[in-house]
Amino acid sequence: MKGSWHVYILRCQDGTLYTGATVDLEKRVERHASGKGARYTRSRLPVELVYREPAEGRSAALRREAAIKRLTRAAKLALIGADGRRKRRRIRAVPPSS
Repeated sequence: MKGSWHVYILRCQDGTLYTGATVDLEKRVERHASGKGARYTRSRLPVELVYREPAEGRSAALRREAAIKRLTRAAKLALIGADGRRKRRRIRAVPPSS
């Protein structure tokens, strides 16, 4: 989503969380994933985008990023949802009707 500011959280391979803000979320996540992003994430590849939220502008995005960074790990996991695990949709197989 180019053009609008977003705050995001990545889960690194070692389970740690990285928070950032950007105007081009797809490109930024790709840079992290390719090892060209932040120094913190380079040594913790692969990374997975686990949270994002839109922001009203640069100032709001940077304030929100700072606020998230001040949260405890438990609070960040609650923000992400499901104790930080991705919610997976289970699909039940329905037998064909005769």
